[in-house]
Amino acid sequence: MNFKIGDLVSRISYNHDIVFKITRIVDNKVFLKGLDFRLYADANIDDIVSVSNFSHSDEDIIQKNVRDIKIDRSNYFYLPGRVLHIDGDSEYLDRCMKFYDSMGIQANGISLAEAVISSKIFDLVKEYRPDIVVITGHDAYFSKKNDKKDINNYENTGNFISAIKEARKFEKSQDKLIIIAGACQSNYEELIKAGANFASSPKRINIHALDPAIIASSIAFADKNQSIDLISMIDKTKYGSEGMGGIITNGTMYVGYPR
Repeated sequence: MNFKIGDLVSRISYNHDIVFKITRIVDNKVFLKGLDFRLYADANIDDIVSVSNFSHSDEDIIQKNVRDIKIDRSNYFYLPGRVLHIDGDSEYLDRCMKFYDSMGIQANGISLAEAVISSKIFDLVKEYRPDIVVITGHDAYFSKKNDKKDINNYENTGNFISAIKEARKFEKSQDKLIIIAGACQSNYEELIKAGANFASSPKRINIHALDPAIIASSIAFADKNQSIDLISMIDKTKYGSEGMGGIITNGTMYVGYPR
């Protein structure tokens, strides 16, 4: 079968577990990115098959998170935290921005290649002055090398670490600037050590495209004077604590009276 860039495919050797889009073809090798999961991969052309009946919608995820917002609208007014979302994938960024809009969160979205984020993030944080920064895109752990601690065994974890450190040069306090970082199979421990409040992936598994935005929105709607409910917030994501983790911190939403 003749494949072309943009075709939807799955991998035979992985039992068709993920639907990918072809981004590049070199000889008999295809380069792939997940449609719903923040994963880069490659495969031999004879290991993929076409997927023609795949459809996805974020509407159920959006509606569930909207319903989870518990605020008293009778006499108080609310100012949720502001989000700066920097994403290595423009299509995922568009989906996340729709999610923020549906949640009523003020968010700015910037699409930058993962390798470029660290050189731009200081100025972006200075310009937008967010309460929450999301640093994401795609990643992958090269399990055949069998060393989860070696940053060189990850597609983009090193780039995410550099970006976190640059953002922390602007604001060292993890209470004043909350950072959410990582993608599929990222080195969770090193992202946390670098200064992220929340990161992926504790079990080196895939995460959903909206998982970083779900964490960001939950923090944006959490009271500034109260600690977040860490476990229940992480449980909102696709695979819970296997895919996302973090530290207890305060929310970012101001509550005022009267309306």
